[in-house]
Amino acid sequence: MNAADQADERATPTNAIAVVQQNRQLVVENVPLPELQPHQVYVAVEWAAFNPTDRLAFDVDAFGDGAVLGCDFVGTVTRAHPNVSKLQVGDRIAALVWGGEIKGVGAYSSYCIADERISFTVPSTIESLKACAIPLAANTAYLALFSEDCLGLSRDVFTTKPPVLIWGGSSVVGYFAIQLAKLHGYSVATTCSPRNFDYVKNAGATYVFDYNDVDVVSNLQTTLPKLSHVFDTIGNTISSATAAAALNGRPGVLCTVRPGKANTDSVPSNIKVTDVFVFTAFPTAHTYRGLVNWPVSMPSHILSAELYEQLPSLLQSKSISPPPVKIMGKLGPQPVMEAMALNRDGKISAEKLCFEVYSALEKQHA
Repeated sequence: MNAADQADERATPTNAIAVVQQNRQLVVENVPLPELQPHQVYVAVEWAAFNPTDRLAFDVDAFGDGAVLGCDFVGTVTRAHPNVSKLQVGDRIAALVWGGEIKGVGAYSSYCIADERISFTVPSTIESLKACAIPLAANTAYLALFSEDCLGLSRDVFTTKPPVLIWGGSSVVGYFAIQLAKLHGYSVATTCSPRNFDYVKNAGATYVFDYNDVDVVSNLQTTLPKLSHVFDTIGNTISSATAAAALNGRPGVLCTVRPGKANTDSVPSNIKVTDVFVFTAFPTAHTYRGLVNWPVSMPSHILSAELYEQLPSLLQSKSISPPPVKIMGKLGPQPVMEAMALNRDGKISAEKLCFEVYSALEKQHA
């Protein structure tokens, strides 16, 4: 194959080399790529990031054999659908995808498909490695804070802003939630381990509490006597119940990251419970294991697209910053399994795990 043919094959890929789920294991395989739909581009993936949803989907076999997991990626646009207007070939972008939902499409792959509306051009001042840590977490935080289906906080600069409690501020979602809430004029309280106090303060938290402190609830109640809005970025039974207790019997709203409002049975009935599902960023209906269904949410799509439009300038001006990243090595079954094990054991804190992709998979498949 001559250089021109290689360039054409890269621009118009029909297959990708991917980390694929087979028989409850991960293997490297060739997978066919779907044809581009309106608003979509092919991306040669350079970096991909691990998210807890990858591990959850793998553990429950949510998508079955042939699934390519991975939701955050950065790479170079190689081909665009004719109706794409926001991106062009050669752009370096970061994007969100629900890895596994469509067979053969996920971030753990040499090529992926991005939606021009749910992606952003990476500024020259931001490393690709850092950029791949942004889409899912920042999008989740933005929807949780400002969607009417979640906390419904106002972005109006002239509105009086109530304090917001972000439970789990050192998680990557919590880290972005602190920054985005602060950027929009909110006073932020958060919880984390003492070793991460400076980390969340630098992100913009005004009040920081040790979530393991036996007095954490009373301390929150004393400090924030009018608290009414809580975002639980951890999403387990203890975190939701404890965060809700900070409202001290008052009505309010609690948004959890767990789909279907899972683990919130202990939240008092006078607190409205909502959940955030980041993939409503796409203007399509979704289902998960046939148990939970999400209809098309155009408000969530519009709100998400607004965030992606703003991200280049927000990053360029350092109004928000990516979290610390940890390189897990070159993408392959073993590094992904190692990341999943760290997540299961609760050993990921204040950082995003990332993998080098393109050349790594090429070599493994050679």
